[in-house]
Amino acid sequence: MLEIKPYPIELIYVPVKRAKSLDQQRVLDLAEDILKNGQKTPIQLRIDSKRFVLIEGLHRLEAIRALGGYTIEAYLVRARLH
Repeated sequence: MLEIKPYPIELIYVPVKRAKSLDQQRVLDLAEDILKNGQKTPIQLRIDSKRFVLIEGLHRLEAIRALGGYTIEAYLVRARLH
């Protein structure tokens, strides 16, 4: 079973392809919701040597970053085998 843990935002790498899908209005709406209700859904990360790679949750990550957060709740998942 996956465990939710806090991870440092500064160690999370966002792949360029994923970053291109960022919707700034959605980030602002999520930031407002997180202020009121907290982070409801953890993001998903995988480990890559000395950093973590974002798998799912770009808008949540950017909303927490916009709020000045240093950590974000996430699941650490294994890389997909092709």
